[in-house]
Amino acid sequence: MASGRDVIIACDFDSRQVFDDFLALFDAARPVVGDDDTRASGEPGKPGESATSGQPEKSGASETLDMPEKPFLKIGMELFFTSGPDIVRSVKERGYRVFLDLKLHDIPTTVEKTMRVLGRLGADICNVHIAGGSQMMRQAAMALREAAGDGASEGSAAPLLIGVTQLTSIDQKRLENELLIERPIADVVTQYALLAKDSGLDGVVCSAQEIGTVHAACGDDFVTVTPGIRPAGAAVNDQQRVTTPSQAKAMGGNLIVVGRPITQSKDPVAAYRQIWRDFAAA
Repeated sequence: MASGRDVIIACDFDSRQVFDDFLALFDAARPVVGDDDTRASGEPGKPGESATSGQPEKSGASETLDMPEKPFLKIGMELFFTSGPDIVRSVKERGYRVFLDLKLHDIPTTVEKTMRVLGRLGADICNVHIAGGSQMMRQAAMALREAAGDGASEGSAAPLLIGVTQLTSIDQKRLENELLIERPIADVVTQYALLAKDSGLDGVVCSAQEIGTVHAACGDDFVTVTPGIRPAGAAVNDQQRVTTPSQAKAMGGNLIVVGRPITQSKDPVAAYRQIWRDFAAA
């Protein structure tokens, strides 16, 4: 993660072909170089290329060192169940990092066995629902690290296991009226985060509003992964607790997850790079 921050693209596609077409845009994109933060739209099929010179996109000098050539990708249930486990191996072979977002939530033994399978796929991040309890999380963490270690190459980093606190589609009203949890949502998220840390997890999924309280309770090295990110003026869709990339940066976030503002953009590469600059650039 550049400067402790990075942007993950939520690849919520319903077919492998659409996903592959999306990745082809980034495979073909020219690298960011130079010391100028200007960008002109490239010709169709050449994202990242200057329309006037045909040269690589220029950007700030600090970004040249830090902006990844290939973005971090989130593969969720829709794409995973459509394409099968091999999609993770395939994407890793192409040089992308993968957050495998399956949100496991079941009895401890079932989650442990499933995590052993997922750990052999090579994902960089996996996750579980914290509501599954401490025993489930401990067994998941043990299984993931053992399985990943068995198949890891020398020098490769261990995968992170993070816990889902409360979905960003859940607001205080739903928390109280539907889930019958009457505590403030920030308190609930903090308690879940502490439980996750005590159970051996590396971080949590939380909204940007809870980043500060999570880090205060669990330490700055406890990773926060934040969905519900929308650039200023973008449609909120089904999210309830949303934040802009710049606001998430100011709140101390580590990783943000952005989907439709990138995947449904007319120029996904340009959209990703602008969001990366807003959040991750030093």
